[in-house]
Amino acid sequence: MRNKFLFGFFGLALWIFFGVQGCKVGKKYVQPELDLPETYRGDTIAYFADTISIGRIDWRTFFQDTILKDLIDSALVNNNDMRTALLNIEIADQQVRQNRANFLPSAEARIASANRQWRSRDFISAPPSKYYGDGGRELPENMYVLLSQFGTDISFSWELDIWGKIRNRQDMVVADYLETHEARKAVQTNLIARVAMGYFNLLMLDAKIEVAKRNVQLNDSTLQIIKLQYEAGEITALAIQQTESQRLLAASLVPELEKEIALQENALRVLAGEMPDRISRGNSFDELLDDANDISLGTPVEVIRNRPDIRSAELQLISANANANVQQAMRYPALTIGGTLGVNAMLPKNWFNIPGALLGGIAGDITAPIFQNRQLKTQYEIARLERDQAEIGLQQKVLEAVGEVSDAVITVGKQREQLEFAEQRVSNSALAVRNAGLLFKSGYASYLEVITAQSNALDSDLALVELRQQYLASYIDLYRSLGGGWR
Repeated sequence: MRNKFLFGFFGLALWIFFGVQGCKVGKKYVQPELDLPETYRGDTIAYFADTISIGRIDWRTFFQDTILKDLIDSALVNNNDMRTALLNIEIADQQVRQNRANFLPSAEARIASANRQWRSRDFISAPPSKYYGDGGRELPENMYVLLSQFGTDISFSWELDIWGKIRNRQDMVVADYLETHEARKAVQTNLIARVAMGYFNLLMLDAKIEVAKRNVQLNDSTLQIIKLQYEAGEITALAIQQTESQRLLAASLVPELEKEIALQENALRVLAGEMPDRISRGNSFDELLDDANDISLGTPVEVIRNRPDIRSAELQLISANANANVQQAMRYPALTIGGTLGVNAMLPKNWFNIPGALLGGIAGDITAPIFQNRQLKTQYEIARLERDQAEIGLQQKVLEAVGEVSDAVITVGKQREQLEFAEQRVSNSALAVRNAGLLFKSGYASYLEVITAQSNALDSDLALVELRQQYLASYIDLYRSLGGGWR
């Protein structure tokens, strides 16, 4: 009879388990409509070529400067943000491993347990006769032994995943695990962009200090000529003073730029996870600009597939969807099977008396929540709303990504046009300086015209250097906004 009952119970449990597999609660994840445009605003600029999207180019191929690549390599290994992201991946991996074990029964062993209870005559029960029946001793009225147990056993418990609660939780932790990988990619993409922009800024400062020193030398030559004319009585001391003032203005830029160079070098070293120190230089500005040609944008759909932050937002949505399913399943009945196997005796000497001390048990529970102060319903409603929030977050990430690419596209194209004008301005300013010098020596121009021409040349040279740096920065920003850098 007992065996029939056990077989019947297990048969019912298995029927319930396999019979409700098609009744898995919750909604299966479906990617929401993202309403992507076919092209980016500004991608009709002829500058962009019809080749592979730069977002899919490996950063070691994208960057040609060996010094810059060494800095990026160091940053990817030593930067603390990257190290933290890698540790987050390991933490998430442990959570995935733990949740997989939820499909298996849980078991625990009691190595040794002892339980002895004493009662007195006013207790509702009498002394157990079997315990005292071995010697004919008189039974005590007070502090007699009511219960004496010594045992060792193994027990197990197994909740059958009839509503997909464990499977949905597995989907959730797997999505969280994959999201840490995407977060690591996003950190890498931003880190590479920051290192590259810092390095290009360093090259800009180098170019600026060369302009300043060259302008100081030019002012020195002009000052020598003016001093000779002053000694000849052709001009007043005011010309010397104003020319010297112009020279000091250019000279004062040198220590300021040297300070900025040192600070930028320190910032790059810290970003690379190293102590502050000097940084060597690789390619010049002109070589870097020559490499920034024939780029392709790809399509907005490619950006969705390539950008880690968008993929991360979608994985957060997948996790939120799975969590809503878990919270919904928590409101349904749960089927649990348990059992115990071990030895138990009233006297320590009989502890391991086999088979006399053997014990075994099996139990099955079908439990359902009835009234939980609305906690389960509230948790489900909150999870469902959080899923909607995650979907809005994904759509916002997509919107921002397309906007960032469009901004970068327009910036790159327009700054390229500005560069052409700036280069013409530099050529014109250099010609003006030469002509002003010749006219001044011939007596057809005043020293003020020479000073003005030199001042304009200094401004135009510095402006061109800054534009080159801004152009390279926008080019890197375009690479980052297209999802480049994590491959």
